[in-house]
Amino acid sequence: MRNIVLLIFCISFSKVVLLFDTYDEKFFDKEDIKTYVMSEKLDGVRGIWDGRVFKTRKNYPIFVPLFFTQNFPNFALDGELWIQRASFDQISALIRKNEINNTLWEKVTYNVFDVPNACEEFKLKECTLLNRLEVLQEYLKKYPNPYIKIIPQIFIKDKKHLNNFYENIIKNGGEGVIVRKNSMSYENKRSNFSLKLKPFFDDECKVVGYTKGKGKYENKIGALLCELPNTKIIKIGSGLKDSDRENPPKIGSIITYKFNGLTKNSLPRFPIFLRVRE
Repeated sequence: MRNIVLLIFCISFSKVVLLFDTYDEKFFDKEDIKTYVMSEKLDGVRGIWDGRVFKTRKNYPIFVPLFFTQNFPNFALDGELWIQRASFDQISALIRKNEINNTLWEKVTYNVFDVPNACEEFKLKECTLLNRLEVLQEYLKKYPNPYIKIIPQIFIKDKKHLNNFYENIIKNGGEGVIVRKNSMSYENKRSNFSLKLKPFFDDECKVVGYTKGKGKYENKIGALLCELPNTKIIKIGSGLKDSDRENPPKIGSIITYKFNGLTKNSLPRFPIFLRVRE
């Protein structure tokens, strides 16, 4: 592997990117399911390619080996930097620690689920998701790159088709399913027509305080006090390791947690700490 690195600077593609809402099984009571496509939700690190450089969805720089982006297009892509199922910790550490000489990069792929600006740049007659991805597919025929993959999008026949697809992915160690309306243009916001279906949902909140530990945690924290986007405060103790309790996430930091649906008061049910957002 060549000892060369491409530094990803924060130049504009979009300060806000597509965010996926949580799937509700009643969603298709009012929507035509046959106008939606489904794909596997990969447990990787979100990567925005703006035509010259990579960055995270929060505009932070990512360092990647130069060989990885050889023949990358000069137009924007949105996708996941991914190794394989159940390998989030590996890809997260690889990117977080800037280990650009690590041979693990040879196993990383960039799995694209949208070409955000294709409709305007290529003057597409119909601004559908599949048409946007076709732009990249045609590009790769001329300029192949083994590290770019297009995530297959499958039209949903009915709820049984969706459920079988979801169950098969979960059974084989996958994270979940993404459901999107094919006719929708790329949205720079949390979309009502781009949904994630997972056994556990995840979200983010801001650490605003701690509770005191008891028993074996007497000299450590007991739980994190975390502020939700609606300003409500929840406690998160499950999922914290001893090291997290000794050196908890700093006040003001953003953490990711998972939960099993919502309570009748619209609060996360059984929240479990996952990680600090980088």
